[in-house]
Amino acid sequence: MAIPVEMPKMSDTMEEGVLVAWLADEGDQVSAGDVIAQVETDKATMDLEVYDDGVLLKRVVPQGASVPIGGLIAVLGKEGESADEVLTKYGAGGAGGDGATEAAPPAEPVRQPGQDPGAAADTPSNADKNEGATVPTAGEAVPNASRVAEPSNVSSGDGAPAPAPEPAPAGEGVDRIKASPLARRMAQERGVDLARLRGSGPEGRIVKRDVEAALGGAAPSAAPQEAPTPRPAPAPRPPVPAPGATGDDYTSVPLSQMRKTIARRLSQSKFSAPHFYLTAEVDMERAVELRDRLNEGAEARGRAKVSFNDLVTKVCAVALRLHPAVNSSWLEEQGEIRRHHHVHVAVAVAMEEGLVTPVVRDADRKGLAEIAAETRDLAERARARKLDPSEWEGSTFTTSNLGMFGIHEFTAIINPPNACILAIGAIRDVPVVKGGQVVPGKRMTITLSCDHRAVDGATGAAFLADVRRFLEEPVLMLL
Repeated sequence: MAIPVEMPKMSDTMEEGVLVAWLADEGDQVSAGDVIAQVETDKATMDLEVYDDGVLLKRVVPQGASVPIGGLIAVLGKEGESADEVLTKYGAGGAGGDGATEAAPPAEPVRQPGQDPGAAADTPSNADKNEGATVPTAGEAVPNASRVAEPSNVSSGDGAPAPAPEPAPAGEGVDRIKASPLARRMAQERGVDLARLRGSGPEGRIVKRDVEAALGGAAPSAAPQEAPTPRPAPAPRPPVPAPGATGDDYTSVPLSQMRKTIARRLSQSKFSAPHFYLTAEVDMERAVELRDRLNEGAEARGRAKVSFNDLVTKVCAVALRLHPAVNSSWLEEQGEIRRHHHVHVAVAVAMEEGLVTPVVRDADRKGLAEIAAETRDLAERARARKLDPSEWEGSTFTTSNLGMFGIHEFTAIINPPNACILAIGAIRDVPVVKGGQVVPGKRMTITLSCDHRAVDGATGAAFLADVRRFLEEPVLMLL
């Protein structure tokens, strides 16, 4: 029996994937564990493996197509076996090669004698399927069926009066007649009473072909007794460029899976989690001295240099151990606030398409050198889209640093399901007052965004105070 190959869920935030490349052809023999395609998720480009042995009977979707989780990608089976049963089950059809799931182009519309050529484009396959829709096209008013004139002067093609059409069922008022917008417009313009027609569309809906039948396949030879007021032709619409096209005033950039996910998740966070913000200014003089001493000869000893971001990651991890309420998640569906026993700090990494948040696990138990090496490795593989899903899932807290861009202060949107995120600004050389004297100083602004459902103001303030204390006196982290 043929075996379907479906789009798997490759990350906790994934809803669909883009098949970016086929690595196997139809007719190829494959074994369980073989990679047959590459799929772009919201975080990385990943290999799609098969779990069964067999022949690749059909590649259902073309390269570049988006497929929802559980959607059919390919069909495996025995050599010579038909894939039609699986295709029918998934509604993919049984003909064609790659991209068989794509809709076939509409057939050339058949135009009745005397019919307006412009009306031929609205075939029953598209216009009449718009059941019950009342949205007019640009420049048109919605037709009012109750004002349609009687077809007393409608003629057939030879000048003789057209036979009266079969009346609609009794008791159905004109205002309640089911008709497509195109049929209503044609009836109004050509003087056809919809109440006298019997619809042939779904649920007895009057569609374009029913009005054409009432006209005998031709437009009326005489004008209606009350000629409708001519309407100005709508202004032509500018052509809509294909995704990625460049116009005179803009360039269209297609949405990537990563950008779609960022938009969805951060909108959900911003509009469902009540954010509040706490800001503190940190004296970074001793932190700068510590970093300089740690990095002396680091490369000669084969160690990664420690960055200020690494130092903040360690400080936050130690403070989270002291403040479990901040190291938590709001889980409404489960009816709980989950306070995590492990401290997993996610670090925001900027990419061309957006950003990802790889996770430094058990950051409170790791030294600065280990955090520095791990963070660099994660960042490099994130930018190359080579992270494993397990490496960006499961964080309990997030940091976001824009200091390298000269940003002094900003607020960040919480990374769900975390309860908090810390925004880190640049270290600035500023004049400060010490001992009554104005002296040079180094200051950094940090802002904590909190989900008020899980973290109260005093709780967030106490956590931020400890973060500040550890950065100003790093030796306190050793106690």
